[in-house]
Amino acid sequence: MDWSKIKTIFILTFLILDVYLLFQFMKIRDADQYEFITEASFEEKLEAEEIRYKELPKAPIEDQYLSAKPKMFTKDDITKLKGQTALIKEPTTALIVKLDKPISLKTKFEAAELTPFIKDNVLYGSQYKFWKKDDKKNTIVYFQHYENMTLYENLSGMLTFQIDDHNQIVSYEQTYLEDIAKMTEKEEILPPLKALETLHQKGALMPKSKITKVELGYSTLIQLAASQALAPTWRFVVDDKESLYVNALEGQIIEFNSDGN
Repeated sequence: MDWSKIKTIFILTFLILDVYLLFQFMKIRDADQYEFITEASFEEKLEAEEIRYKELPKAPIEDQYLSAKPKMFTKDDITKLKGQTALIKEPTTALIVKLDKPISLKTKFEAAELTPFIKDNVLYGSQYKFWKKDDKKNTIVYFQHYENMTLYENLSGMLTFQIDDHNQIVSYEQTYLEDIAKMTEKEEILPPLKALETLHQKGALMPKSKITKVELGYSTLIQLAASQALAPTWRFVVDDKESLYVNALEGQIIEFNSDGN
């Protein structure tokens, strides 16, 4: 046995392996550098266009798709309403209720005014969050939330108070999503900066605009008569006025029929 030849073969083998590993390392390093350069250039674009944003939620964040179904309100639900009268017959997915005694509002409305009433008198009241007061429609809107995350613009999880000409709440309409369950395993979602980049690439961000709020919630991905699928969704509030939404798992921009505020 020629030990000299065997030794030479081993040396050459390890040398080839070292070269291969070095080549793979250089590829990974170059890819990381390219990704960093790409991200930095986007931030430079924002700076050049004077688009400012608050501190973004830190990645990585994991979330998942949810399933839910609209609740059918029945006679048993209606009998729980005190000092209120249901204006439609059951069963129904939209409960319309008239208050026996209207609620007077302050000239400058604050959401805290309605908190005690909602908590004590509205079915599942603790599961709704204030969304907006619409002076044109004379309404105050609340959306249902799940695990402290808002179900954005979801007509099946909504509480809408009607205000009369005397600045009093006289009635409300309620919808509610029940049996909310996790559809998939958790996975890492799109970082908020990447979602912001999607909005920028599509021309949704105007120069000199300011992102005043960034939060994560859910929006309807698929809606059927008896159920719906919900997707994790980034919400970016621009200049305290307009809301822009991006699917946090798939990355596409979401547009609603109504304006989010």
